[in-house]
Amino acid sequence: MVILGIDPGLATVGYGVVDYNKNKFACIDYGIISTPPKLEFCDRLEMIYDGLDALIHRYSPSNMAIEQIFFNTNQKTAVAVSQARGVILLCAKKNHIAFGEYTPLQVKQAVVGYGRAEKTQIMAMVKNILNLDKIPRPDDAADALAMAICHGHTYGSGLGNLMKYR
Repeated sequence: MVILGIDPGLATVGYGVVDYNKNKFACIDYGIISTPPKLEFCDRLEMIYDGLDALIHRYSPSNMAIEQIFFNTNQKTAVAVSQARGVILLCAKKNHIAFGEYTPLQVKQAVVGYGRAEKTQIMAMVKNILNLDKIPRPDDAADALAMAICHGHTYGSGLGNLMKYR
């Protein structure tokens, strides 16, 4: 199963593509979709949609995993990221890709085994699980790979069958 993990954002959307087969993960690709801050807001959303659509057509994932957003400080950022996240979910829907949504706590638990793990621990485990030579950069891409790993563990455990995928 090919899983596309997404770390949503407006300036930077992290993505990670992994193959999950018989409880083993293999990294296919990772990176970011970035949008220039001086571009009009709607044009930035369009860039995110088009970039994600191109990734979907290139890798044909059967599932997508996306982070549930939690903000407690900057409401302006929360709204912009939520709008970008909406575009990402629309792209998944238009391409008929099932998706799961995960909190940062769930991702940490699935990747490290501890819901309060530090970012450095998560990144080291992503490197190890995917048998990479180095920790993936930038952080947004590493977070997206962690999201995909979380989805694979959830889906592979049978819990994915209990979840409502859209």
